[in-house]
Amino acid sequence: MATLSNGYALVTGASQGLGRAIAYELALKGFNLILVALPDRAFDELKSECKNWPVDVRFFETDLSQQNNIYQLAKTVNENFELTVLVNNAGVGGTCPFADVSPEKILQIIQINITALSLMCRLLLPNLLQRRSYILNVSSMAAFSPMGYKTVYPASKAFVHHFTRGLYQELKNTSVFVSVVNPGPMATNPEITERIHKMGWRGRLGLMSPEQVARISVRQLFKKDTLIMLGWSNGLNWALMKCIPIWIRLPLLTKAIQRELKV
Repeated sequence: MATLSNGYALVTGASQGLGRAIAYELALKGFNLILVALPDRAFDELKSECKNWPVDVRFFETDLSQQNNIYQLAKTVNENFELTVLVNNAGVGGTCPFADVSPEKILQIIQINITALSLMCRLLLPNLLQRRSYILNVSSMAAFSPMGYKTVYPASKAFVHHFTRGLYQELKNTSVFVSVVNPGPMATNPEITERIHKMGWRGRLGLMSPEQVARISVRQLFKKDTLIMLGWSNGLNWALMKCIPIWIRLPLLTKAIQRELKV
């Protein structure tokens, strides 16, 4: 079984955006990496970059929407690596009128955001329990309110939030620490950044780069912060979500999403 320095950290959705930034932060802390992403997701550039990192990096290209792939990945990791960090970052979203979204897209959101995350935690838990280790699940500020034109996505992230909080409570007296981070809008690429700005001030509230989110998330994970909120703006966003009645909040958020869609 491979083991070096701080052991291995597995990051899903690692080829770009937040997953890639989290991988970099973990490498800086001396963790060897198991990076997971869909096939053909720009791993070539990351492989070249990782040559300069003073850690061992392994790449797995697999589609986590297929349950057999999840079982095979977990089996390979459990048989070959001492795992100390699991970051469930892979996620699928999108903005579309529900009547227009394909059934395949609905299933993909549920399978990636809910099923894959839950199975990765369960299948890799025996490995993690053998040493002091950490689980970080990536939820979203969308977890705190439903909204029109997203429908399935915030519901899936509400699952991630509540699942992680429950798992933390269950494992708090073990060697495994469990945390959830709830990012707001992230400027991951020009297309997403443009969509965020179309939503107006509500969409821009708490806007951060993936690098900022990764830096705070990794720092707070190792400080054993079980519910990671990313700065005052996201804290304010969370407070507004909690304080504004649903009959006011839901139409406001839906109107913001409508601007993104130009409905």
